[in-house]
Amino acid sequence: MKVVFMGTGDIALPSFRLLVASEFELIALVTQPDKPVGRKQVLTPPRIKELAIEQGVDVLQPERMRDIDAQELLRAYDADIFVVMAYGQILPVAILEMPKLACINLHASLLPKHRGASCIQTAIAQGNATTGITVMHMTKGLDEGDVILRDEVVIGSEETGGELHDRLAEIAPQAMLKALQQLVDGSATREAQIEADSNYAPKLLRSHGEIDWTESAEVLEKLVRGYDPWPGTFTTFTDAKGRPKRLKIFPPVKVLDTEGTTGTVLSTEEGIAIACGHASLLVTKVQPEGSKQMQIDAFLQGGAVVVGSLLGGE
Repeated sequence: MKVVFMGTGDIALPSFRLLVASEFELIALVTQPDKPVGRKQVLTPPRIKELAIEQGVDVLQPERMRDIDAQELLRAYDADIFVVMAYGQILPVAILEMPKLACINLHASLLPKHRGASCIQTAIAQGNATTGITVMHMTKGLDEGDVILRDEVVIGSEETGGELHDRLAEIAPQAMLKALQQLVDGSATREAQIEADSNYAPKLLRSHGEIDWTESAEVLEKLVRGYDPWPGTFTTFTDAKGRPKRLKIFPPVKVLDTEGTTGTVLSTEEGIAIACGHASLLVTKVQPEGSKQMQIDAFLQGGAVVVGSLLGGE
């Protein structure tokens, strides 16, 4: 059974490794082109490409999967199944219909809940009790295909987006292998998604991490956890010279029952307790603009933030 794997993000690495070691014939990896990284803009390959080269797997890196030349290169492999996870391009119908048996996707949510790119962050930010990996048939609609199987996990009460990402990466390979075996032996089922239960989790930008202190502390606690490490959460403060500066906020944060004017620092005893639309949020780890990440005691030594200071103001 000849398989082509299509993936770029690190969440796909464990699944790719298992496929390399499996009884299936992994004939090629399709991944995104190398990209410039860092201040020096060094051209850097995806980690999955490096692994593929180490294992002697052919690598394709088309700029656009819609280009006919890219499609013909892929068609030449005459694959039975395409496995897609965190690839980073929308696949045209010509690609979806190319493999003999199926084109399947490993998606990091319990579809139809949280279709789209920020499914992991959204599951935490919205307070979901569970999430998981869904293996589905791909269609031209975004994450709308029939479900083959789901593997569900409980979200930890203190779990961050990064931690959940890594945990889902580790359960995805077995879900993938189970689905592949079912497809090969003909036992795979197809469950249509219920459209009324669907929602969309769009790609996140850094700007989406700006904290709105009028939200409740309970909502913001989940947001800080879910958006760590990407896109991160931040507010603004006024430094000792009267300049507005950005202040990144990191978990863990804690909900307190104290109330006050939204965005106001209520206490600096165990961290900075910031009044929210309901209750307050205790922050203990920050990164002021132009500085490094630090514990709150070090930040408070600068004297810019004291009880009564307003965060997130104009």
